[in-house]
Amino acid sequence: MADAQPYRQIGIAGTGRVAGAIGLALAGHSVNPLQVWGRDPAKATALAGSIGRAHATTHLASIGEACDLIVLAVSDDALQPSIHDLAAVASAESSFIFHVSGRSGAAILEPLHVKGWRTAAVHPAMTFTGDPQAEVRQMIGARFAVTGSTLRAGAEARAIVAFLGGVPVDISEAHRPLYHAALCHGANHLVTLIAGAVDALSAAGVDDPAALLAPLVRAALENGLGKGMAGMSGPLLRGDAATIGGHVSALRRDCPALLPPYRAMALATLDALEQANGSAPSGACRSLMEG
Repeated sequence: MADAQPYRQIGIAGTGRVAGAIGLALAGHSVNPLQVWGRDPAKATALAGSIGRAHATTHLASIGEACDLIVLAVSDDALQPSIHDLAAVASAESSFIFHVSGRSGAAILEPLHVKGWRTAAVHPAMTFTGDPQAEVRQMIGARFAVTGSTLRAGAEARAIVAFLGGVPVDISEAHRPLYHAALCHGANHLVTLIAGAVDALSAAGVDDPAALLAPLVRAALENGLGKGMAGMSGPLLRGDAATIGGHVSALRRDCPALLPPYRAMALATLDALEQANGSAPSGACRSLMEG
């Protein structure tokens, strides 16, 4: 599969941000222009126009019949119905289909696999904001979780990741939910934490909370990625109960909505420090968090 155009025709099912970025990235690997399908024909037409070398189709079945590579980039809730619709199309043994959902592996594609299709899950571990040109560049070096229904399908999925410029990471079917939970915990919850900190700084009278936080948060992120819990600093590590008590009082008074998540994360931090260091951090700090 070293050819620049190893597929006769590539089909994109979906019209969202991921569909747009992957469609744009794969357009050069299809001999014929891409086919794009979406439940909203206007969105499908718009996406085909943004890709350039593509055209919209009004029937998902036409993608199943014409394309030897199909990308299922629909929402999680629409994934199973789309698979059901494609499974009603006559089998095309040479076709390869993958979905981009993080939570599901290849098993959800079994109705297609039993009909002779090669199937896989290929999830890009990155965010998509609706700028396909930028996201095609961001895929270079990004990690993609790959789960193939067979060894052959897994190898083909890894080749697709190479076309996108990414790095494949094999995730077993059984571990897909844990993999996805880890991403959501690390990325989605990080946004929640930062938003809460920004709100508290605004309440404290800071005019530009994001500018104040940015260097600290970026340094903490690099420390956490590079050193794990050994990158921790601050009053919980020191066991400074008086400081933590002041936090609790201030949050209760000025930002009461932030107090429960602050306490929950502080307790999780104390647990992680105890596990990493083999001894319990300050009992006084724990009492403040549990009180």
